[in-house]
Amino acid sequence: MSSGSAFNDEKGGSSSVAEPEYGHDPASGGIFSSDYKRHDDLKEMLDSNKDSLKLEAMKRIVAMIARGKNASDLFPAVVKNVACKNIEVKKLVYVYLVRYAEEQQDLALLSISTFQRGLKDPNQLIRASALRVLSSIRVTIIVPIMMLAIKEAASDMSPYVRKTAAHAIPKLYSLDPEQKDQLIEVIEKLLADKTTLVAGSVVMAFEEVCPERIDLIHKNYRKLCNLLIDVEEWGQVVIINMLTRYARTQFLNPNINESLLEEGNTEGKTFYGSDEDEDEDEDEEEKEKKAEALAKRKPYVMDPDHRLLLRNTKPLLQSRNAAVVMAVAQLYFHLAPKAEVGVIAKALVRLLRSHSEVQFVVLQNVATMTIKRRGMFEPYLKSFYIRSTDPTQIKILKLEVLTNLANETNISTILREFQTYIKSMDKDFVAATIQAIGRCATNIGEVRDTCLNGLVQLLSNRDELVVAESVVVIKKLLQMQPEKHSDIIKHMAKLIDNIQVPMARASILWLIGEYCEHVPKIAPDVLRKMAKSFTNEEDIVKLQILNLAAKLYLTNSKQTKLLTQYVLNLAKYDQNYDIRDRARFIRQLIVPTEKSGALSKYAKKLFLALKPAPVLESPFKDRDHFQLGSLSHLLNAKAGGYQELPDWPESAPDPSVRNVEVKESVPEWSKCSAREKRKEKKVEKPFYSDSEGESGPTESADSESDSGSGSESASGSEESGSGSESDEEESDEGSDEEEEEEEPKLTKKKMQEVKKPVHQSESEQSSEEERKPQRKPKSRKMSESESESEESESESDESESDESESEPETRKKKKVESKPSKPVKKETKKESKKEMSLLDLDDFEPAHSPQVTPVNAFMSNSLVTDLEGLSLSDDVLAPATISPSSSMKTFELLHRITGEGLSVEYCFSRQPFSPDANMVAVQIHFTNNSSSDVSNLHVEDAKLQSGMRVKEFPEIEVLAAGDTTTAVMGIDFCDSTQAANFQLCTNSKKFFVTIQPPVGELMRPVFMTENEFKKEQGQLMGMNEISEKLTLDSNCRNEHSIVQRVTTAANLSRVPCGSDNECSPPVPPPEFPVHRFAARTVTSNSLVLVTVATKPEGAAQLTVNCDKMLIGTMLVKEILQGLTQ
Repeated sequence: MSSGSAFNDEKGGSSSVAEPEYGHDPASGGIFSSDYKRHDDLKEMLDSNKDSLKLEAMKRIVAMIARGKNASDLFPAVVKNVACKNIEVKKLVYVYLVRYAEEQQDLALLSISTFQRGLKDPNQLIRASALRVLSSIRVTIIVPIMMLAIKEAASDMSPYVRKTAAHAIPKLYSLDPEQKDQLIEVIEKLLADKTTLVAGSVVMAFEEVCPERIDLIHKNYRKLCNLLIDVEEWGQVVIINMLTRYARTQFLNPNINESLLEEGNTEGKTFYGSDEDEDEDEDEEEKEKKAEALAKRKPYVMDPDHRLLLRNTKPLLQSRNAAVVMAVAQLYFHLAPKAEVGVIAKALVRLLRSHSEVQFVVLQNVATMTIKRRGMFEPYLKSFYIRSTDPTQIKILKLEVLTNLANETNISTILREFQTYIKSMDKDFVAATIQAIGRCATNIGEVRDTCLNGLVQLLSNRDELVVAESVVVIKKLLQMQPEKHSDIIKHMAKLIDNIQVPMARASILWLIGEYCEHVPKIAPDVLRKMAKSFTNEEDIVKLQILNLAAKLYLTNSKQTKLLTQYVLNLAKYDQNYDIRDRARFIRQLIVPTEKSGALSKYAKKLFLALKPAPVLESPFKDRDHFQLGSLSHLLNAKAGGYQELPDWPESAPDPSVRNVEVKESVPEWSKCSAREKRKEKKVEKPFYSDSEGESGPTESADSESDSGSGSESASGSEESGSGSESDEEESDEGSDEEEEEEEPKLTKKKMQEVKKPVHQSESEQSSEEERKPQRKPKSRKMSESESESEESESESDESESDESESEPETRKKKKVESKPSKPVKKETKKESKKEMSLLDLDDFEPAHSPQVTPVNAFMSNSLVTDLEGLSLSDDVLAPATISPSSSMKTFELLHRITGEGLSVEYCFSRQPFSPDANMVAVQIHFTNNSSSDVSNLHVEDAKLQSGMRVKEFPEIEVLAAGDTTTAVMGIDFCDSTQAANFQLCTNSKKFFVTIQPPVGELMRPVFMTENEFKKEQGQLMGMNEISEKLTLDSNCRNEHSIVQRVTTAANLSRVPCGSDNECSPPVPPPEFPVHRFAARTVTSNSLVLVTVATKPEGAAQLTVNCDKMLIGTMLVKEILQGLTQ
């Protein structure tokens, strides 16, 4: 809080400087020193002994970097703090070093030993940051150190560090390509990683370092396909692009039979048509052989791995990320059978609602797709209609798509759209529309005349650019059928006086010259007019005037001989050498002299040869040889680093290379193979009912989360694995027994959800008793000891991997279970209605009283005996959940001297605040030490940070002299330790007061079983986990004191330990138990999990898992302080 307020004060302070500057940087030093020395204050703060000052300085430096300011001159001062013990400072130092290590290599090299120590740091963020800094120092001397660091990080327990190792691989490869072989070994190791966090990064490293080593992907292909849905979006794009190229080398073309059938049909036609020609017997035989070969060809069967890829990528078409959708679309376009490609159309059309940059890329790819797979986008034709707000490049791409989609059925709709587009104010767009009309006319013969007439009408348009573009397009259309359209040529000849655009004038002159026999009277007159203005024309027009003169000289020399000579003489002395050369060349060809060669005989053939009509093609026609979605496709040119899309293989490569052998030795951080076997065995049972089948996934989910605890559960999982193997060997009777075991488990899960507080073994027993009459006689014979041993086998990893209950507890529990359990059942019914756990004990507070009263007053004897049924012993229960108000830590709100006789203290009662569950209840204790009464005590003018709220206590009308009273107010701190500031008012005075919560009071305890704890912990790994090693105080090494100190430091609930079942014989408690605590933050309901694992000689490891990293960091400090005092 203090650092935040200090930073705000500084920002505010900048307004008092003589020359205020908007967005003035407080770190520039202008605020603090008159001589404006750069960063001196920051250097002093970094050199100080106080961590708070260092942290403040680092925050400001990182803020400067984020705003683009240069902070490189602070490098020496910052790098000294890399060895700082404060973890927050250390993180920010590494952020700074990653940015500047490359620029300040010499200074960074001096600290390399510190970075190497950082690689061994217990905090995963520090280990990853140290590796990132190390790989940013681009000096070849440290290549061996980097190599060693990457190899170590690749085997790190934390997936975040392994991900960073994958990122470092391309950096090292670019620095020293000779390390390629060693790096490939690391890539191979990381490719086998089963964590989604690592998958995308290692595939990126594979693409950068060794994309040709396709053999590394074989064994990991199926795993990558299955992980794909859970990988982060950036990784999904990389993996999909790589798998597209992989699939093109490993699978057959799914459309091969269709293309062969098309070829066969065309060959069949020529084959039957050739009966008339007796000379072609040999050709017939060849064609017959081809037809037979086609008939013999096996029907295409898709490889299951090919189908796996298509099936697992399809859901990603619904991704929120446009790049992922585009990647899946290109994969389907390049790999899927024609019948299945259509699914991508809807997803791509959805992306057209995104911003213009995304639209541009998507439309480029859609334009390419519509050339080959037009039918796919036809249902979405209206999605490509142009809006007035679209940028020009988007409009032109949509035009391209509309033109590609045009066919006989929709052309009338499209042409109506085009008519409105021509009225647009955007000239480039109008020109593109006219070209699109021309392309539609050439592609669809039925509308050619309609389009020509429409374009001719445009020739009377006021806009010169529209007329010019129309002329150019009409010229191309007329080349197809010139004899039908001599009227149009005449009409265009009349326009030559008005049109000024050089390209249009040149097109008209070319048309008149090419088809001068269709307009014999007009052509010479046009040449006469052009000869007059020859010297003022553009070069492109001059060249066409020369061509027109030459053509008319050859067809109508009587009328045009003199004009031609005049034009040739003008051109002979033109400034442009192209025109001078053309005039010299034409003169030699058409005016034969003694010196002219044999070419002059062929002048007519040269000038008046029939020209083929131009084919108006899409600019996207040949772009599909580039991989869709790539930069090369966008630019239509091969970009650096682009990898060609391989051709389909002629015959299918061996699919067995992708088969993976199940290894017995599994890395610590991957799932236990024995558990997977057991899970598979249970899922594969064919005779299970639906309800029993449902228990499989929940159990497997538990097993997966349990395995997240790493080496702790290794021994337990081995035993459970051996148990499952022995189960498999049993006869039919064994399978019946196992079936019977499954049902109680299912009911146990359901009961657990409804009545969490009741011990699970009781619910199991009751459900077994209910179901036993419905069983077969054979299964009824099964002894209790057998069923218990089977259940203990299935849960053995929990009971053996962590601490179990002590012997006195188990004896006590057996006594309780032997008694009739009626009172417990009553209690649980009452509690389940209220939907709360017994451990919360919150509803025992009277509803009418706003004041918080110690809970112990309401504890009845019957309730205590009921509570003994839980797995918590009395000594653990007392400090964990029922903390008496006398032991609560009180804080001074108002001193009696400052308050003129009124002293106020407050404490956090740890009771739910009944008016609003998202508020922290604060119990305020007023004492009137003065000789006069105090009246109208109330709260006013609360100054709160954004999002915070306060519920004031009811006004206290009179507090007599010497009296005390208590009130409760609620404050929503928004899960932060920022203070709530307000005024405490009496009838005559106002006092400014502040309530600042310790981080441990921002949460409320929750009850959960050990299984649930492990499952949730498995989901809060990586950056959400903070660990610290500590040495316990000599007075704090027994279970009672550890639990008491942790629950005093933070409002946490103890998680009951041990297995859900009674063990026979009872398992003795472990020598070094693991204590687990759980809570949720009051405002956001985020889970907070705390683990204290004790070790020999008073050593311990504290681990906090919370998705709010700031709360996790502060909570670690609080609990550390509590355990080591």
